[in-house]
Parts: sequence; structure tokens; C-alpha cells
Amino acid sequence: MTDDVSGGLPDVPEEPGAEPAGPAPLGLVRTPTGHAGVDAHLERLADADHLPADEHAAVYEDVHGGLREALTALDAPPLPGPYENRS
Repeated sequence: MTDDVSGGLPDVPEEPGAEPAGPAPLGLVRTPTGHAGVDAHLERLADADHLPADEHAAVYEDVHGGLREALTALDAPPLPGPYENRS
């Protein structure tokens, strides 16, 4: 059995002596959600634009954890106000 890969990536001509391109932003537009905490986490994704690919996972894990906390907070019962303590 042979592993023949056809139809792979297109050939990109390289100029002799050219340095490989560094990380480049994807140019994705982040639309604000209106929730300051969530928007801050989503803006953190922009940090990955300037990092090498092997460092993206740390940013994604940080953002994922923050978004998970924001979602978990939605399920928490509301805290009583200062004058709502009826015990």
C-alpha cells in the first residue's frame, strides 16, 4: 500500500534568498457582543495573530476558560441585594 498524496497544497513560487513570512493576522472581524467580559475575552484572540502557531493553544485555552466562566455565571442564582436579606 502506498501513501500517494495528490491534489495537495498549490505550489507557491519562492524567490531565491527570500525569508519565510512570519505570522500574519487572519483579519477576522470581531463583533462586540455587548457583554464587557465576553468582549474582553474575544479581543484576547487577537493576541494569537502575532504569535507563532505553536503558541496559539495557550491563548485559545485562556479565552475558552474565560468564556466558560462567563457562561457558568449565567447559571448562578442572583445574589441578594443589601436590603433583601430576609433571614
